Amino acid sequence: MTILSVRKLEKTFGRIVAARDISLDVPAGQTVGIIGANGAGKTTFVNMITGHLRPTEGTITFEGRDIAGLPSRDITRLGISRSFQVAQIFPSLSVFDNVCAAAAIARGPVSMLGRATTPLRSPQTLAEADALIDLFQLASFRSRRAATLAQGVRKLLDIAMAVAAWPRLLLLDEPTSGISIEEKFAIMDVIMQALKSRRITILFVEHDMEIVERFADRVLAFYDGTVIADGTPERTLADPNVLGLIGGARPAAAPARTADV
Repeated sequence: MTILSVRKLEKTFGRIVAARDISLDVPAGQTVGIIGANGAGKTTFVNMITGHLRPTEGTITFEGRDIAGLPSRDITRLGISRSFQVAQIFPSLSVFDNVCAAAAIARGPVSMLGRATTPLRSPQTLAEADALIDLFQLASFRSRRAATLAQGVRKLLDIAMAVAAWPRLLLLDEPTSGISIEEKFAIMDVIMQALKSRRITILFVEHDMEIVERFADRVLAFYDGTVIADGTPERTLADPNVLGLIGGARPAAAPARTADV
């Protein structure tokens, strides 16, 4: 089943074309890596899907409903969430209270006044926060102030907060940005296991090709506002256009040679 369908998507800022002629389908349950140099159109694409930018042209269909141009809050309530390259957390609150706040906002009324008066510690909010703390392996940081967390733990917290809205589609912006080489695979393992346990379809923007190769089922390569390659990691990362135009991509490893007999 297709969860997201995009047709002839375009975004212009005056004479600047930030995205053009993007058409693709994403099946439910797929994990899609999005690669491209800075300015290639990746973030513009994500911002249009999540309602932070209104497309100039084209359609975005989520579970059969056209969502192009809807406010981001409405899109979140329909089942699409996102994380940001810089973790969007409440630094002065504990890890647990951050997740409680995200769960309360997700469950609360649409109006500003309604959200302001929504209790952070209702039984449902507490139960969801406990579940997410366990799911993202944050129990040992439960009482820590978010401001004191290492970058990798901040990323886990940020994504846990995005998942509090029970999305069916989640877009991650640079999930390993700022994380050490030694930690990046372990952090991504936790993220992917958590998201797959909730059957969330994933689109993630990433510059680290090792992460893309290991965790993506499919890779979209962006250049100059459009998709220049779309396929398995092996096929996309070995595509001549990708190798020539996108820094960081590299040819797939050659198969091992067998001895002559």
